[in-house]
Amino acid sequence: MRAGELAALGTAAAWTGSSLAFEAAARRIGSLSLNFLRVTMALGWLTLAAWLLRGQALPTDATDAQWGYLATSGLVGMVLGDLCTFRAYVEFGARRTMVVSTVTPILTAALAWVFLDEAVTGREALAMAVIVGGIMLAVSERGASADGDARLLRGALLALGGSLGQAGGLLLSKRGLDGYSAIAGTQIRVATGVVGFALVLTVAGWWPRLRAAVADRPAMGWTALGALFGPGVGVTLSLYAVTHAHTGVAASLMALPPVLVLPLVIARGERVGARGVVGALIAVAGTALIALA
Repeated sequence: MRAGELAALGTAAAWTGSSLAFEAAARRIGSLSLNFLRVTMALGWLTLAAWLLRGQALPTDATDAQWGYLATSGLVGMVLGDLCTFRAYVEFGARRTMVVSTVTPILTAALAWVFLDEAVTGREALAMAVIVGGIMLAVSERGASADGDARLLRGALLALGGSLGQAGGLLLSKRGLDGYSAIAGTQIRVATGVVGFALVLTVAGWWPRLRAAVADRPAMGWTALGALFGPGVGVTLSLYAVTHAHTGVAASLMALPPVLVLPLVIARGERVGARGVVGALIAVAGTALIALA
């Protein structure tokens, strides 16, 4: 397995841990406050990492083109994509949103083929299909509830919008990171996310609720932990992955958190049925196909 694919697996592991931390925080302060706080804290973590590892705290060495691609990537992937995804959790449910999100690697590979002329081998295409199929089986275990058709359609469209945002964000990141630092590139993306979410909070009149959220110490602890492993370590590894592996392959490996989280939720007492276990094994088999390539 090559460095880019290992980075993609590292991304999946980091995002698995961050999702549990963010789940704990969101229950206390809500998703909109959480989104702004997580990117703000992540920017602090990344600035410290850039100063220690690059000797340069801010990405002032990026070209105008790199700023343009990476800032647009932040708006598309971290602001618009995440807003759609988090709203889909409310309208559609987390599990069904994860089912729709399994199309992200396919969308990413298609966009990379059209805009970057980036083809995948037959073995990589098979591995992607196996991983996506395994994830879809694992996260679709529970049956649908009797929600209204309009709400289900709205939720499905929001979930698809989140997947498109993530795929577009990865593609733009790959363009912007050509020959540039993954840490500094992530700083630009996350800084754009801070500005974007600040505008959303202003339009929504959310600042009083944000001040109340900041006073919740347990939520701040979970948010800081999630920001370190999610927008911090995870996003940095994801940018390294898409620049050192086929974009669609990297996206498939980065889509593994719903499977990786299964042992953790079992450990805390949640029930996972046969479909979840079989789906996880199928996804691991797809990962092995890439690892043995």
